[in-house]
Amino acid sequence: MSTPKTSGKIEVIAFDADDTLWVNEPYFQETEHKFCALLEDFLPHHTVSQELFKTEMENLALYGYGVKGFMLSMIETISKVTENTAGLELVNKTIALGQELLQKPIELLDGVEEVLTKLNGRYRLVLATKGDLLDQERKLVKSGLEHHFHHIEVMSDKKERDYRKLLKHLDCRAENFLMVGNSIKSDVLPVLELGGNAVHVPYHTTWAHEKVSHRIEHPNFLEAENILAVLNMLD
Repeated sequence: MSTPKTSGKIEVIAFDADDTLWVNEPYFQETEHKFCALLEDFLPHHTVSQELFKTEMENLALYGYGVKGFMLSMIETISKVTENTAGLELVNKTIALGQELLQKPIELLDGVEEVLTKLNGRYRLVLATKGDLLDQERKLVKSGLEHHFHHIEVMSDKKERDYRKLLKHLDCRAENFLMVGNSIKSDVLPVLELGGNAVHVPYHTTWAHEKVSHRIEHPNFLEAENILAVLNMLD
């Protein structure tokens, strides 16, 4: 059986960062678990987790994505769960959890360096990720991958308008653009809406906000078992 190929002439390949190039979501889940344990005297673990997620969703428009917004949402959740009775010690422990998350080591996913090395020079490579600018820049430097990319774009969100802005900056037509990422919601659907190409590289852990339940049927959409498989999808 032949390997499916991307359609059109690809000139620019953009890669998501978190959970596409390096480990991210498991660290957030680990931090959330520790945070819920801090509040177990007030509510069960799963209830605190639900309250935190609800608070994160309410705050996305204010804080955007990333660790700092997560920290602020945890602190706000303390106030809600404890009905404003928590002392500063609990807040300080939560801040420490967030700072620990910011300093996590960068663990590259298997095959990432090989893929970027083989594609570098054949295509313009772009890093297109969302989150906190300072944190994402720090992670990129620590990853040692910075030299592979023609352009770095840290986006406040990944919706159709955000990709349109990126394509304009790159002077790239949608049909010549390929997005590679682990999130159907952020890395695939908006790009397909613009007429671009997208490859979904699933990751075993996905943030609830990024999950999409319906099956994607589109001529410009491909699913890769892992990032190495992307190499065989290109002409």
